[in-house]
Amino acid sequence: MSETAMDRIAKATPPRVARRIKGFSDRTIAWIFVAPTIFLLLAVNIFPLIWTIRLSFTNYRANRPNAELDWVGLRNYQRILNDGDIWQTMQATAHFLFWTLFFQVLIGFALAWLINRKFKGNDLWTTIIVLPMMLSPAVVGNFWTLLYQPQIGLFNNIVAYFTGADPTSFSMIGDVALAPWAIVIVDTWMWTPFVMLICLAGLRSIPDSIYEAAECDRASKWRQFWTITVPMVLPFLMLAVLFRGIENFKMFDLVVQLTGGGPGNTTTLTSIELKREAFEKWRTGYSSAYGIILFVTVFGLASIYVKALNKVKER
Repeated sequence: MSETAMDRIAKATPPRVARRIKGFSDRTIAWIFVAPTIFLLLAVNIFPLIWTIRLSFTNYRANRPNAELDWVGLRNYQRILNDGDIWQTMQATAHFLFWTLFFQVLIGFALAWLINRKFKGNDLWTTIIVLPMMLSPAVVGNFWTLLYQPQIGLFNNIVAYFTGADPTSFSMIGDVALAPWAIVIVDTWMWTPFVMLICLAGLRSIPDSIYEAAECDRASKWRQFWTITVPMVLPFLMLAVLFRGIENFKMFDLVVQLTGGGPGNTTTLTSIELKREAFEKWRTGYSSAYGIILFVTVFGLASIYVKALNKVKER
């Protein structure tokens, strides 16, 4: 009878170690292997969060580490919640979130539905559509900055033509009214393929037998779409909205690359305002309180949304 790998490991294990391991349950051995990873995650994630919460109750400034640290209590939180500029930033972020999610879900689902029909050249077009999400935000920002430039920017000139503006001086990213929409367009162009892939997975998970049964019952294509396709793809759509919503709430690099938060404060999102408070004004305690408020907001909304998602999946 040949010797197994487990037998060889047992023979190679020192007798003292073997006696100790024999006294452990399977659950204890599992915790021994998992514990280092848990401690690492606690050190990387939990400790900075606790430290940030502590700083949010102080007047600490990172550029003055030796200055006397005063405990200010809830003063930072009160100042943030009573600051009109902060609420304007929240409004700009909500505008960005709503319209990017709306267009990405609408276009992403439409593209997934078309690709799922398996026409000639299906794989080629899928690859071409997915290309934007493979690029880094810095590359996308520089690319679209050129498209928004006066005269040389093709996309910018098209918008100038329809709005009646002078193409030699007009720029979407320099216009107060159009700059937020310029950011929405770029983010939609870049991340619609992500939503499309999730919707495509949902569409291809629907058994063909369901559609065949519906056809036997003489259900029209339109009725099949609303009673079979949409309900069964809805959990996938909601999952895509959750992922993109969390990511867009943290949007920073793409907006800075395109507009820097301007003109004025029209594209100043919460992440950009947080960076300004922390690393330009050096109000570390204040920015820590701001970060905690944003964390609680995102965590609370995501928790409510996940509960709604679970209810939809249970239907």
